[in-house]
Amino acid sequence: MNRRNLLVSFGAAALGLLGLPRQAFSMGGTLPDLDQPAPGFGLSGVVPGEGGAVEAVRSLSDFKGRWVVLYFYPRDFTEGCTLEAKGFQRDLQLFHARNAEVVGISADDTDSHKEFCGSEALTYPLLSDPGGETSKRYGSWIPPFSQRHTFLIDPEGVLKERWLGVRPLGHSQEILKRLDELQA
Repeated sequence: MNRRNLLVSFGAAALGLLGLPRQAFSMGGTLPDLDQPAPGFGLSGVVPGEGGAVEAVRSLSDFKGRWVVLYFYPRDFTEGCTLEAKGFQRDLQLFHARNAEVVGISADDTDSHKEFCGSEALTYPLLSDPGGETSKRYGSWIPPFSQRHTFLIDPEGVLKERWLGVRPLGHSQEILKRLDELQA
C-alpha cells in the first residue's frame, strides 16, 4: 500500500472516531447506510464441504433468514488476518447458535482461500473479490486490497452495524456482544 492510500485510510478512520460521517475516501466511495438494505453480492470462493473446503458461488440472498457477519480483510496468511479468521472459527458455534453465518471476503483468489482454510481449519465461507467490486460497494477497498471492515446484516438483508479499522484480537467477541444486543 502506498503512503497516500495509507494516509487516506487513516484519515477516513479518524473521521469515524470523531463522530463525523464515515466515508471511505478510496475507489470504494461511501459506506452503505445503516438500517438500509445491504449491498448484494455474488462471488466465487470456498465453502465447507465433505473433506474440506470446496469451490462454490455464494450471494447475500443465500443467507436470507439468517444474520450475516460479513467481514472484509486484506490477505490470507498475514498475521492480523489469520488472527481474525481464527477468532471467528473459535466462536463459529456461538454465531450459529444465534442464527448467524460468518462470511469472509478478500481479493485473494479461490486457490489461496482453499489453502488458507486448510491450514487454519476454517469451516466458514471465504469469498474472492479480486477486482474489489463488492468491497467497493461496502466502502472497503483501497487497491489492491479490501480494508479490514465488518458488517452485520439482519435476516431480512438490512445492514444493522459496521466496524471500521477492525482490530483482529477480540473482534469476534465484540460482534457477538452486539448481536446479542440487537437480538434482545
